Amino acid sequence: MTSPSDITFKQNYQHHLKHLKLKGLQPKTIEAYSRAIRRIGAYFNEQITDLTEQQLTDYFSDLLETHSWSAVKLDLYGLKFFYLHVLKKDWVEVNLIKPPKAQRLPDIVSVEEAAQLFLTTRKLSYRVFYFTLYSLGLRLGEGLRLQVGDIDAPRQRVHIRNAKGNKDRFVPLPEATLDVLRRFWQVHRNSVLLFPNRQGGLKTSHRATTPLDRGGVQTTLRQVVAECGIKKRSHPTTFDMPMPPI
Repeated sequence: MTSPSDITFKQNYQHHLKHLKLKGLQPKTIEAYSRAIRRIGAYFNEQITDLTEQQLTDYFSDLLETHSWSAVKLDLYGLKFFYLHVLKKDWVEVNLIKPPKAQRLPDIVSVEEAAQLFLTTRKLSYRVFYFTLYSLGLRLGEGLRLQVGDIDAPRQRVHIRNAKGNKDRFVPLPEATLDVLRRFWQVHRNSVLLFPNRQGGLKTSHRATTPLDRGGVQTTLRQVVAECGIKKRSHPTTFDMPMPPI
């Protein structure tokens, strides 16, 4: 039998989802904040409308035993959003979470390692996609959202839309990247998407309405990196290297 607290929690959770979408947050942020409420709800038997500082201390201490500092912070931000926008309660800033300071320089994939990565990637769509991310210095989501109309060849720049912080920006477009993208477009000929999904293969990609699958892109990259023996994670924003074969 469903208890009154279960019903209240489910109603509040649905309101939470609506507010997240109405605030124009990124899909990854929406998922993180909604996951936070599901996790906190499960911990407190779905009674989370009047949590005390001691309860929060216990929760986040337990969470840190099994999750990263990033997850802890996201749960705190998600709960704060829930209190402010769903419960309409003033949020008393809880000074509980203070991750240890760490200064790390990004790992850089060398030109030789990048060239090896591209050559080892067997699927054309992924090979061109990784090359584009590397040469333009883009995040995964930014690359997946690229459209044909974002390529400004005369001005040698690319319009990156809805990037981090919901902001647009322009990045320089190297001649080599433009050449690769032009030749790749001759293969898929999708009028909108720069990287159409692979469902049905390249023969039907001109009709695709969604970009490459994020999970497929990430899984394939991990496999290629492992095959190449590359242990570095990030990439530079500029390059000067041979183009991948099309």
